[in-house]
Amino acid sequence: MAANNNNRIGPKRLVVGAHYGLRDWLAQRITAVVMALYTLVLLFWFFGARDFSYDGWASIFAMQWMKLATFVALLSLFYHAWVGIRDIWMDYVKPVGLRLFLQVATILWLVGCIGYAAQILWRV
Repeated sequence: MAANNNNRIGPKRLVVGAHYGLRDWLAQRITAVVMALYTLVLLFWFFGARDFSYDGWASIFAMQWMKLATFVALLSLFYHAWVGIRDIWMDYVKPVGLRLFLQVATILWLVGCIGYAAQILWRV
């Protein structure tokens, strides 16, 4: 009986790793749904458009709700990318220092992309 307690099998097992399972799985699905809905909205606008010039395209994004929808879709894209890239770094980069560097670089890159996207959207 004592041997079974040492192998940590069952409800008292030692769980190691990222511990992100369900939360990240849900995040990936929810962000994918947000991006899919946004794509449908864009397709609706595109196929209903009469003015295929820059002004016509800019007029779509001049509406405040469309800027907000675009920003939410971009946030979903960036979070979706973060979960995927973080998992790649955790699974395939074994040296902890290098993995931490890559994760921080990825975060900085994505935050920079969010800032740049916001700047672009609210200039239109």
